[in-house]
Amino acid sequence: MTAPLRLVLFDVDGTLVDSQASIVSAMTASFQAVSLPVPDRAAILSIVGLSLPVAIARLVPDQPPRMQARLVDGYKQAYHAQRLQQGAAGSPLFPGARDVIDRLHATPEILLGVATGKSQRGLDALLEVHGLEQVFVTRQVADHHPSKPHPSMIATALSETGVAPGDAVMIGDTSFDMEMAQAARVHGIGVAWGYHDRARLAAARKVIDSFDQLPGTLAEFWGQEHE
Repeated sequence: MTAPLRLVLFDVDGTLVDSQASIVSAMTASFQAVSLPVPDRAAILSIVGLSLPVAIARLVPDQPPRMQARLVDGYKQAYHAQRLQQGAAGSPLFPGARDVIDRLHATPEILLGVATGKSQRGLDALLEVHGLEQVFVTRQVADHHPSKPHPSMIATALSETGVAPGDAVMIGDTSFDMEMAQAARVHGIGVAWGYHDRARLAAARKVIDSFDQLPGTLAEFWGQEHE
């Protein structure tokens, strides 16, 4: 019997790559450029995963739309400048990520995808710098969807790949990822190394502590080993 196609969707910031230093630095530069008090580190990391306009609105709900838009633009400019300067060093892959991605990518019935609050430009640049351009068959970004936790990204990924919800998982480090998975009726796997603590991942079916636990967790869900 032919194994059904499975879809493994990854969040990016805080799940695949550790970009917190770049995010905090770019947000700091954006706020300083308009002479507003810079939110503390915890506040900045708490909104990672949301689409940028939504994230900024949460950080400064009392600021008018025009100022929020300036902060969005300032963040984009600062982050882009950092990416050009630092390359892969600005957003390194988490330990074990590459090995597990390669292992899953080599499994014929498994398709890999991305569902991220990053822009198309930002995601494409990140994948290029890490040599992952050919790995992800579906890439859902903030440019084309409502912000997480709306299920639009996952629904589109399922439609593009033809995979049923029960044969798909969403892997992420934030409550937004797990709530999105729940809304889309796919399995949610939380990761403990990201930017939301374990207590905020209550909607996850399971939380893992390292990348090497992922293949076994998928095997549990799907009743098969991925050797």
